[in-house]
Amino acid sequence: MKIVIFGPGPKFKGGIANYTLSLAKGFADRGDAEVNIVSWTHQYPSIIPRDYIYRSIKSDPLEGTKIKVTYITNYNNPFSWYRTADVINEIAPDILIVQWALAVQGLPINSILKKVKARTNCEIIFVLHVVKQKEESFIDGSLLKLALRNSDSYIAHAQKYFDELKQIFPDQKFIINTSGERATSKDEKTVIKLFHPVYDMFLPDPSFDREKFKAELGLKKNVFLFFGFIRRYKGLHNVIRAFSKLAGERDDVSLLIVGESFWNTLDANKLVTRIKQGAFRAIKKVILKQKEDESEYRPLNLIDELNLKGKVVAINSYVPNEDVHKYFQSADCNVLFYLVATPSGVESTAYNFSLPSIATRIGHFSESIQEGYNGYLAEPNDLDSMYLAMKKFLEHPIPAENIRRTAENLSWANYVNAILNK
Repeated sequence: MKIVIFGPGPKFKGGIANYTLSLAKGFADRGDAEVNIVSWTHQYPSIIPRDYIYRSIKSDPLEGTKIKVTYITNYNNPFSWYRTADVINEIAPDILIVQWALAVQGLPINSILKKVKARTNCEIIFVLHVVKQKEESFIDGSLLKLALRNSDSYIAHAQKYFDELKQIFPDQKFIINTSGERATSKDEKTVIKLFHPVYDMFLPDPSFDREKFKAELGLKKNVFLFFGFIRRYKGLHNVIRAFSKLAGERDDVSLLIVGESFWNTLDANKLVTRIKQGAFRAIKKVILKQKEDESEYRPLNLIDELNLKGKVVAINSYVPNEDVHKYFQSADCNVLFYLVATPSGVESTAYNFSLPSIATRIGHFSESIQEGYNGYLAEPNDLDSMYLAMKKFLEHPIPAENIRRTAENLSWANYVNAILNK
């Protein structure tokens, strides 16, 4: 059996790259598959002012595996799209799995898949990390249809994505299941509703000195953690404001913020950066439905504005994979007050450290978090509700055993078996 996973390879930052790597390992661990990752070299238009490369990588995450990675697809070079299709066709996979998160990638992905479909009989499966875009533009609908129409089957991590898929293709018949059983009629397409597996690349270090590390950072007894890229849709501004209310009542709480500001990765003093930023802002104003400029999102400024120094600790940088465990092992609770809910790799990572999650009652979180069992839910855009959820966690802690039970069946092995209908 030959498997090709198309998506960002390990040299890229972020959750989709981590997902691609872990899924590839999940197939490789079966022992009956030849696994290839076919990756972007540049995932987005070159005008986007951001560095996506994982430059602090310390080790080869594929060491000890037979997984092959080919970095070939340049968004800005259409000739590379056709070469990508040639590479996939030469492998002749039985299954091609495409990571889908951004409508802007619709044009190159459509071009690649049209050529693949013309020369192979492989099953094309789209993993729907997102359907409706976090920042909607007027061209999303066309790009979504252009790319997603090429799929034979889909994987959805939330009911929300299945519903959005039906809206995009109202005349298409779908069957949805959790087993991986495929549709028998040529007029139907299969949607496999699955979970976001627990990342196995982030594990507790039994020798880690938690109290020493907390003391070094100046953390207090109870630590709430916000982890990951700092973007508006993740609602860090609400996390800080809700925590401020809690910290006004108690002196035994800390908020630990660990993550890179998404739009501040390039040297702002360089001329090329300023040109990119100006051009990107102009284009966004034309095509985005929401006119707010996320590049001006500065939630960390609230730390000073709300007089939270000493109560909030911010590590405003991209954390190497080898260091991730330190922050999760130092925390007591994971906070996900997102404005737009997507299946969260941060939530998945927290399971490895038996950390409960506090999240907004939207999208995927309403399905994955059981109130009072593995976390607490707050109402979106309601700071009082968020504050009360944090307070409830302190007054009624979640047993670590509950988190371990929640994660028991969320393995990559189970996930891969469902894809293969085993």
